[in-house]
Amino acid sequence: MDHFLYRDAELHAEDVMLRDIADAVGTPFYCYSTATLTRHFQLFTEALAPLPHLVCYAVKANSNLAVLKHLGELGAGMDVVSIGEYHRARAAGVPGDRIVFSGVGKTRAEMRAALDGGIRQFNVESEPELDALSEVAAAMGATAPIALRVNPDVDARTHEKISTGRKEDKFGVPLARARDIYARAARLPGLRVVGIDMHIGSQLTDLAPFEAAYTKVADLTHALRADGHRIDRLDLGGGLGIPYTRSNEVPPLPLDYGAMVRRTVGDLGCEIEIEPGRLISGNAGILLASVIYLKQGEGRDFLILDAAMNDLIRPAMYGAWHDIVPVIEGGAANHVYDVVGPVCESGDTFARGRPLPQLAEGDLVAFRSAGAYGAVMASEYNARPLVPEVLVQGDHFAVIRPRPSFDEMLARDTIPQWL
Repeated sequence: MDHFLYRDAELHAEDVMLRDIADAVGTPFYCYSTATLTRHFQLFTEALAPLPHLVCYAVKANSNLAVLKHLGELGAGMDVVSIGEYHRARAAGVPGDRIVFSGVGKTRAEMRAALDGGIRQFNVESEPELDALSEVAAAMGATAPIALRVNPDVDARTHEKISTGRKEDKFGVPLARARDIYARAARLPGLRVVGIDMHIGSQLTDLAPFEAAYTKVADLTHALRADGHRIDRLDLGGGLGIPYTRSNEVPPLPLDYGAMVRRTVGDLGCEIEIEPGRLISGNAGILLASVIYLKQGEGRDFLILDAAMNDLIRPAMYGAWHDIVPVIEGGAANHVYDVVGPVCESGDTFARGRPLPQLAEGDLVAFRSAGAYGAVMASEYNARPLVPEVLVQGDHFAVIRPRPSFDEMLARDTIPQWL
């Protein structure tokens, strides 16, 4: 469900006409719906309500301060994978005791900063990281709360580039060695074991891989408690998928996910942490673009937009599908286009052979389900400015990240004196 709907044949974000935003800020731009962010966060809190829990939004999905602040005010924790994301969460008003620090390459400087600013827990991904965190915490006279990220060797059956729970993936410690590494962690100074962490991938559309992984978490919890460890929290990661198309993708509902969590680990007496990102922000955002040209090719027609792969890289990087719809509702989708951007790369292609209504130069189109891994992965390739981000609430909107001017872009470079 989202709040981007047609009214009188014109696409709205909640109660705002998208054409009005385009007139005010120009295209392309990202637009987010506050009502959709709220609803999707609440779906998870409702699904887990019978259990003690904390929903930690995965900041990497969309790290705009306004998005983080809104979710934080709803009670969300934050899952961060860099000290930059940590500072964003803190700047949005999220306290350190609601921030979980994940990621395979935390530096000592990042560890110090997080310990100094306050942290709920570090999700430790390797033995060298365990040693480094112990050294840093002991030198500071601090105690770092930790959960070891365990790799369960479960195939999430998702895209190759976003699967994280197989033994050949770079994430976590092997399940077979987990008890030995926990024993080592208990002996190291400056560390306090608080739980177990696991995350098997992103955009999962089937609960079976989750259930297989969480069953292994439950078995490990019993084993670690028998070894004398206090396991109070289970961080189950994120990864529940969203429907990128309106037809053939029907991911499980958060309610069904919550029932599976209760079935597999609900009797362990642990606080449950989950780290959804895409499901909270994905369908809460769109990318709006204008048609620059219609170009006839050899046996195909190209729809050339002012948005490009630097603005939304998912189709070029993952071969990802985004529904593309006209802002002014058209007739039947009876014209086939290759939808492309202006960047000088053949990979700057959003869709091939996509049926759409007949469009003309200057028409507006929207890429649906672009609120996650859209603006946050954008770049200034081809010296193209980052596009604005806009947040809608009810019948009003605000620019929450402006489009930089070319002077601002150029001012970030410095020419040495010898030139």
